[in-house]
Amino acid sequence: MLTKKGKYGLKALVDLARLAPGETAFINDIAARNNIPKKFLDTILLELRNVGILRSKKGPGGGYSLSRPASEIRIGHVIRTLDGPLAPIRCASRTAYEACDDCADPETCQVRRSMTDVRDAIAAILDNMTLEQFVADGGRIDGAKEQFPISAAS
Repeated sequence: MLTKKGKYGLKALVDLARLAPGETAFINDIAARNNIPKKFLDTILLELRNVGILRSKKGPGGGYSLSRPASEIRIGHVIRTLDGPLAPIRCASRTAYEACDDCADPETCQVRRSMTDVRDAIAAILDNMTLEQFVADGGRIDGAKEQFPISAAS
């Protein structure tokens, strides 16, 4: 599940992606426009700056901006930066694998195998979705809805 940190980070990136090229935004303005607590947003934007997604500038004309075009920023990378692995359980993660205490054989565990499929489906969508697409059409990827239909139980 996407945490508030991940959600707020995505909202801030959408806000910054809508700026004119070369324009910056102050954290107070981003927080106010998106109803995000400023102190929490400080932490989020610092993390995104530290991995090279954002740049910041102090003083007059300062603020935050994207470090590269929105077409080069992948949503999967953003979510992994802020929330960690995409896998619903640790034993299905590629980057943070951790064996379960109660599992005798991870290779044959049906829960792990199913959750690995879930991870792969999530990654297939988020790693192919750019911030530009996310802003332009609400994050919809052509064919994703048909490939991964959402049931009423979701």
